[in-house]
Amino acid sequence: MSKPLASARSFLFVPANRPERFAKALASGADAVIIDLEDAVAPADKPAARGQLTDGFAQLNPADRARLVVRLNALGTPFHDDDLIVLRQLAGDGLGGVMVPKAETVGGLRRVADAIGPACGLVPLIESVAGLDAADALASAPQVLRLAFGNLDFQADLGLACGPDEAELVPVRLAVVLASRRAMLPAPVDGVTPGTQDTHQLQLDAARAHRGGFGGKLCIHPMQVAGVNAAFSPSAAQLEWAQRVLAAFEAAGGGVFSLDGRMVDAPVVRLAQCTLAQSR
Repeated sequence: MSKPLASARSFLFVPANRPERFAKALASGADAVIIDLEDAVAPADKPAARGQLTDGFAQLNPADRARLVVRLNALGTPFHDDDLIVLRQLAGDGLGGVMVPKAETVGGLRRVADAIGPACGLVPLIESVAGLDAADALASAPQVLRLAFGNLDFQADLGLACGPDEAELVPVRLAVVLASRRAMLPAPVDGVTPGTQDTHQLQLDAARAHRGGFGGKLCIHPMQVAGVNAAFSPSAAQLEWAQRVLAAFEAAGGGVFSLDGRMVDAPVVRLAQCTLAQSR
């Protein structure tokens, strides 16, 4: 598994036909960068974008290549097969992952995996009811690194008109988290916040995702990266609490004990351990 992508909190989208932005995106503070051949590139520009992607990728060092994900065009579009040809080359040169949009079948994922080879991982993007129905199978498919949730496309697929808090999608998000856990994958990646200037909504969305079991979030603007990273990182107070829990656990010889007037047992100790692991 690609370690940078397995633990990444923030995934920043960049159009594939803007190679001058690749290095800037990687230097933005984002843990991972998604080079987008799909929605961000107009149909007429896709052939040129593949060449621009290849040229820009060649300028990057191995560590940065491992932090890159390329979102290809979906199976069934006239661009999918040509994307796979390019991605096989990039996978052999150290590309970290491939995001598969409209992921709905294991066969579709296997087609991508067979085309690009075993050196590169897959990030299925669940964007439809069919994708949600197949979430367990997708999560267990070979080469899958993590699941991601396409919240806007999912709403469109169902004809939903969600409020700003997207309360209507709570059970959907939980289903994605549960599928990831059943497959023993890292926590999934939540969808985008459309308002690039709305820092308050971004904070609410990222905090909701973190509380709901997600491990990261998609970003559509560099201004969103810092807020997302902060939401998925333990605060100083949380780290101090975790350190005290583990110190008291050791002093208690591994049994149940009381800290700050509250009982601490094995689940609380595991939470403290996870908190410290996130900080690393």
